[in-house]
Amino acid sequence: MPIWKPNTSTIENLNISQFQAHINRNFSKNTKNHQQLHQFSIDNTAEFWQSIVDFCAVEFIQPATKIVEYGQHKIDTNWFVGGKLNYAQNILKHRNDKIAIQFENEKNDLTSVTYNELYKQVAQLQFYLKQQGIVKGDVVAGFLPNMIETIVAMLATTSLGAVWTSTSPDFGFEGVVDRFGQVEAKIMFVADGYYYNGKTHDCLEKAKIIAEKIPSIEKVVVINFTQNEEALDSRLRGNDGGDYGNDENGCNNDLIDNVNTNFISWNSTLDNHNQEVYFEPVDFKHPLYILYSSGTTGKPKCIVHGHGGILLQHKKELVLHSNVSESDKLFYFTTCGWMMWNWMVSTLTTGASLFLYDGSPFYPDGNRLLDMVDKQEITHFGTSAKWISAIEKADIIPNKNRDFKKLTTIFSTGSPLMPENYDYVYSQWKQDVCLSSISGGTDICSCFALGNPALPVYKGELQCLGLGLDVAILNDNGERVFNETGELSCMNAFPAMPVSFWNDKDNAKYKSAYFEKFDNIWCHGDLAKITEHNGLTIYGRSDATLNPGGVRIGTAEIYRQVDNMDEVLESIAVGQDWDNDVRVVLFVILANDIELNNALIKKIKTTIRTNTTPRHVPAKVIQVTAIPKTLSGKIVEIAVRNVIHNRPVTNTDALANPEALEEYRNLKELEY
Repeated sequence: MPIWKPNTSTIENLNISQFQAHINRNFSKNTKNHQQLHQFSIDNTAEFWQSIVDFCAVEFIQPATKIVEYGQHKIDTNWFVGGKLNYAQNILKHRNDKIAIQFENEKNDLTSVTYNELYKQVAQLQFYLKQQGIVKGDVVAGFLPNMIETIVAMLATTSLGAVWTSTSPDFGFEGVVDRFGQVEAKIMFVADGYYYNGKTHDCLEKAKIIAEKIPSIEKVVVINFTQNEEALDSRLRGNDGGDYGNDENGCNNDLIDNVNTNFISWNSTLDNHNQEVYFEPVDFKHPLYILYSSGTTGKPKCIVHGHGGILLQHKKELVLHSNVSESDKLFYFTTCGWMMWNWMVSTLTTGASLFLYDGSPFYPDGNRLLDMVDKQEITHFGTSAKWISAIEKADIIPNKNRDFKKLTTIFSTGSPLMPENYDYVYSQWKQDVCLSSISGGTDICSCFALGNPALPVYKGELQCLGLGLDVAILNDNGERVFNETGELSCMNAFPAMPVSFWNDKDNAKYKSAYFEKFDNIWCHGDLAKITEHNGLTIYGRSDATLNPGGVRIGTAEIYRQVDNMDEVLESIAVGQDWDNDVRVVLFVILANDIELNNALIKKIKTTIRTNTTPRHVPAKVIQVTAIPKTLSGKIVEIAVRNVIHNRPVTNTDALANPEALEEYRNLKELEY
């Protein structure tokens, strides 16, 4: 039984219903449900994607002569051949006094810009970038919090046909150098610091080191965020004589020695009267963004996404799958180092408003995001599955003294959302809301499976497959299977596939990343199942799949059982090579000073055995104090697996807490 159903009286008013009517009317079709609409979208590729352009109002500077042109390999497919467009133009076409973006920091400072003000700031910053010689194809980087200025910098960059790339300021300098150094960024935007969990963290010393280690960086533009403008200017000039001490990251905050005119303030870049934005016409596949893989198994891969693919895919997902319209207000809790930031910013192409927050989601406590969603009358709120689980574990009741009267959609991603979390949302948050668990990734900067406000919600399932994507679950023989676990794959080419990997000769790394397991078929690396409702259940990364006795087990199946126990706050499961087989090892963080004993171990194993299979039961249960995670909050099973096998873990700068790995090294419990 579904846990939620849409109101049948309002379904016809939804964007996706109107799009379906558009398809039926223009192509003499009679699609009656999402499954039939999805089949049309993969059987009629050219007609479908042209319909996205038309219905979602994607603007081209020059029309295409051909919609799709297939190559020998899927990555050679070309879209909207001969067409010219610009991503930034599709955002900045909205010229009015409506609030475009609101921003709040941990100190409750609230700022905003209208669409007209956003356009003006982009025009001024673009003029500065042109003065610095930035042209089509150059790379501009942001080492920045999730703030309004970050979006302005991205739009000014991409309006020129230059390429934007970003990381969040909690990265260590080595992690930033590994990323921006590979792509040879010419200009880097930084904030003077950022707030997190009630503390101020300085960024200027890290910025100086990064600029010294990346010779391509010619200018560093510093935004005053934690200091007033006068103090920052004085510090950049090196004549304040102040002593800033050390921040929590151990950075020396004394006045930066030898900082020269290569470091300039943000406000000085806007010190001009330029009022018009020039939009460089670019090809559909022209690079827009460079995103990065997690980098926990080597230097991060530099994944290039194009103007056209991002526009069409994000428009489709926001307008159709999420029902975002001009009157809406979207808030996604993210950082600039996660692809959800890029996805979120595309909301502005619809003329809707964005709400941004930078800081800890638990400062001063777990009510922080909930209070903002309610007070700001957010219509679409996005977060991670881990956050939903965490506030439930903390016994927070979202609808206590809050009514969320405007909230229509809750997005969840980052890891599988457990069935019990669905119960929590609908019983203690809001009954009439579309809970959209979505999944895709940095690789496509979008989703393979996601929500649909015209469909029911079933516990533990993503509602539907993305329109235009022939998503399939393949077994080890490359055969399609239904209601059976296998590899999440995509059988057709689609516009949001990466344009390339940066500096990847003959696309060797690109093909190896996605097309090695099945020839010329995108294999995403998730273990999943298409359900009887034509939704999707995801069981975790297939490269972290457990294989005791040769049986494939998704780690999410174990987490679902353990994380539902009051004694367990969090867990991570890995496979250990043992006795010519693999045994499951479960590490747990326990609540309230609880110590792991034989009785609790037995309870954990019994819970898992009762609700799954004997193969899922861990051979070892070990208590730990921390679980290593990436900076975007994902647990790193592969890194833990490498540590327990005494294999190296490279690029630990990609981790939020690399020191946590030491707890897993040379454990006596794993020697017998």
